[in-house]
Amino acid sequence: MILRSGEITLFSQVAKAVPNLFTLGNLLCGVLSITCNMSGYLEVASVFIFISAIFDLLDGRIARGLKVNSELGVQLDSLADIVSFGVAPALLFHTIAAPSILTSLAFILFPLLGALRLARFNVKPTIGYFSGLPIPAAGLPIAAMGFFSYSNAWITIILAVLMVSPIRVKKL
Repeated sequence: MILRSGEITLFSQVAKAVPNLFTLGNLLCGVLSITCNMSGYLEVASVFIFISAIFDLLDGRIARGLKVNSELGVQLDSLADIVSFGVAPALLFHTIAAPSILTSLAFILFPLLGALRLARFNVKPTIGYFSGLPIPAAGLPIAAMGFFSYSNAWITIILAVLMVSPIRVKKL
């Protein structure tokens, strides 16, 4: 089969869109997690965060495999990640946790430091490692705790601080 230039352009446009569709799947799952949380379906909210992680893992691999990395994709991925692994887990934690100053501090710090970590990575990307705990690696333990209706403000704060710490985490 011979591709004409118009077909190649269409193929390349479709190829560029595929990773972003996975990123939007990540974002959609984050929004659905928040929605389920607000409706009282905490286990389902937790599961949506885990499904977000699958989309997040695949979007970058697909982009690299198709050789269609883009600045738009990088920014969209960060926006999706802050919702799916920053805001959604923080809300799940807040829903389960007993009200206290420490709970409020953890609830505020987690998405704020997650956003800072993502912005820092976008400004100064690293090769072969992450500087600080990646936000999915911090959000997934909170989602797991939420699945079992367990909350711990100290664990949430420690995970938040690890996201902006200078530790190096090898990329998968």
